[in-house]
Amino acid sequence: MQKPYTNLEGDVRELDQDFFARAKRGRPVLPESTKKRRVNLMLDPDVVTHLQEINNSSAFVNGLLREKLGL
Repeated sequence: MQKPYTNLEGDVRELDQDFFARAKRGRPVLPESTKKRRVNLMLDPDVVTHLQEINNSSAFVNGLLREKLGL
């Protein structure tokens, strides 16, 4: 049985040759139901200016829309 690479606290043990032999580059592909979708919206200039000042504006807008849509 293969020894796990992380313990219950999430600490990662030293990676061995077996790990690197089987490792794949990049993230796993997300299922279509969880992938984000690009949309095209026309926004007023003052709204865009304020959104550009917010870190992770996508998450901010998602939160506002979820709240207003009752999701």
